[in-house]
Amino acid sequence: MTTFNLLLIALIQGLTEFLPVSSSGHLILLPNLTGMADQGQVIDVAAHLGTLGAVILYFWGDVRLALGGLGRLMRGKIDTRGAFLALCLIIATVPVVIAGLILKLTGLSDMMRGIAVIGWAMIIFGVLLYWADQTGTEERTTEGWTLKHAFQMGLWQAVALIPGTSRSGITITAGRMLGYGRSDAARIAMLMSIPTIMASAALLGLDVIGTADAGALRDIGLVIAMSFAAALFALTIMMRLLRSVSFTPYVIYRIGLGVVLLWIAYS
Repeated sequence: MTTFNLLLIALIQGLTEFLPVSSSGHLILLPNLTGMADQGQVIDVAAHLGTLGAVILYFWGDVRLALGGLGRLMRGKIDTRGAFLALCLIIATVPVVIAGLILKLTGLSDMMRGIAVIGWAMIIFGVLLYWADQTGTEERTTEGWTLKHAFQMGLWQAVALIPGTSRSGITITAGRMLGYGRSDAARIAMLMSIPTIMASAALLGLDVIGTADAGALRDIGLVIAMSFAAALFALTIMMRLLRSVSFTPYVIYRIGLGVVLLWIAYS
């Protein structure tokens, strides 16, 4: 692939991974709408690693807390906030891992990559996000995250395997429905993304082990660096805007893009 194509893929992945607009949907649309060659799984893994680095850096305080508690959790102790956070993240990740394996083994994941599916998902889950954001209370904070809510949000996160849904969007929707404030719902959603992206990258990585030659290392490094920078920028802007702006602008974008995609799919 050309350097321009690689930069475009990295930018799209980085900018949309943590915004509630579906990064996977945009990446699927790129070759469908532009005629570009599919980027392949090696580049997908590289883009995921870049965004993973960005969210870990941005939420390093929470990540360090969870990592510190993971050791105690493995010894059967849940007596610190870090250990409880680590347990919540594990519980929230289990549903999407199981659902992902089922879709991959059955081949259903490939069947859902059509433009019509992405269009409908953009609109339906965009409207759901708007409803949850407008009607949800703000009585809960990240520190009050419970095991029950972690599992419930994990179930919603599994729905994001439908292209166009948006992993961050559906988990933020679930958080707002459960009464978490906008910033807190987004913070939980971003923390949930860390083990999920790690699991996704590992699953993709198993398929591409041994396929990347020395000539591909430059492309991989470029995509990692660019997606990292783009994701960190998008994440920083979104978290700052949430102090004063709702999710409505993202909903408008989702619905508009969804309408265009359905017009393309059915015309």
